[in-house]
Amino acid sequence: MIVVTGATGQLGRLVIDELLKTTEAKNIIAAVRTPVKANDLADRGVQVREADYSRPETLATAFEGASKLLLISGIDLGKREEQHKAVIDAAKSAGVSFLAYTSILHCDTSPLLLAAEHLATERYLQSSGLNYSLLRNGWYYENQTAAIPQAIKNGAFIGASGDGRFAAASRSDYAAAAAAVLIGEGHENSVLELGGDQPYTRAELATEVSKQTGEVVQYKNLSESEYQKILSSFLPLILAESVADAEAHAAEGELDDNSRTLSRLLGRPTATLAEAVTYALRTPPAAH
Repeated sequence: MIVVTGATGQLGRLVIDELLKTTEAKNIIAAVRTPVKANDLADRGVQVREADYSRPETLATAFEGASKLLLISGIDLGKREEQHKAVIDAAKSAGVSFLAYTSILHCDTSPLLLAAEHLATERYLQSSGLNYSLLRNGWYYENQTAAIPQAIKNGAFIGASGDGRFAAASRSDYAAAAAAVLIGEGHENSVLELGGDQPYTRAELATEVSKQTGEVVQYKNLSESEYQKILSSFLPLILAESVADAEAHAAEGELDDNSRTLSRLLGRPTATLAEAVTYALRTPPAAH
């Protein structure tokens, strides 16, 4: 059986959709913090089990009988290292033989604040004795296309990435990659740097939005501190700091990648910037 943690999150649901294309529902476990939110998955025949990263006592039972597990990184910045270690320990105790973890691009050399907890998790997993795959996901298109309505309203995207390029891919691309690793062969003890085929700048994103909407949308580059101040008006401080820091390092090329590992794993090209913008314009923002 295959466990997907965080299965009611945006990425987790897409991973399960991918798995269901080739795997019987009864052999998939959706490990979730709040089982009632996964009733739709249960209706599809997927096993739903409670698994809260912050309550280790729920984890061993959730992973019982599984051979493979996808650990989708948590969202509680500052608490993730401890939470992820609890998942890894429980997976090992439950007899899981292979664990894939959603990390961050170039984690072992990345200066991003966001990379620290990922690196600690990677090292713990590598020393656990479990077979593993480190899915070092690059930036998500959705991180930026979610701001399209506001950018159209204000006539500009804002950020601190300068001319830095983002090797972004869609959430669907990353989900398909995770599923491919879980059901495929030969991924034991692998490190996969996963980014989109066509890196772009924020200015190019603004140009594409203008092209598709007919609206004038530009990119306004700010300093890291200016951008963080704006983000802090609607995000928790630790998240605002992390996002602004990531933008500043993107200006230095830290979120770029030309390996095309992701498209090779998928056996197809990754979604283009134009496709991501089209999708965002046609799709209501997802609930969090």
